[in-house]
Amino acid sequence: MSIEIVNETSDDVDDNGIVDVARFALNEMDINPLAELAVLIVDTDHMSELNHRWMGGNGPTDVLSFPMDEAIPGRPDGLEPTTPILGDLVLCPAVARAQAAEAGHSTAEEMHMLTVHGVLHILGYDHAEPDEAKEMFGLQNRLLEAWRQQRLAAGK
Repeated sequence: MSIEIVNETSDDVDDNGIVDVARFALNEMDINPLAELAVLIVDTDHMSELNHRWMGGNGPTDVLSFPMDEAIPGRPDGLEPTTPILGDLVLCPAVARAQAAEAGHSTAEEMHMLTVHGVLHILGYDHAEPDEAKEMFGLQNRLLEAWRQQRLAAGK
């Protein structure tokens, strides 16, 4: 699995943790090991621009996912993915830092959670409806907990 991360900010980001948790989630979701994912770390101005341009939102958000539709398993047309490129995940550490402070945990933990959240969106999960939210957030929590347990067992 190829996961490229580019940090366009001056923030000290846990690049290894982000790549590790993304790889773990994708492996647990049984995604093709040849798949590629790009992760972009941006500042609030860039995130605000992306949020406005692609989501119609105002201001920065914590995570945006841009899936490559042809790479999603279980396509409605029944065709197999033609490319192993999953898509792009965009994270904003400044927003994550504020949310982490409010939630009472570290920015790194928030970024790890947002990474799994974004990966699930890339894989087609959503939380617009209550039943979807229950499924997505339940899966997100299970993946994060399993990843944390694996890291603890490995002494990380």
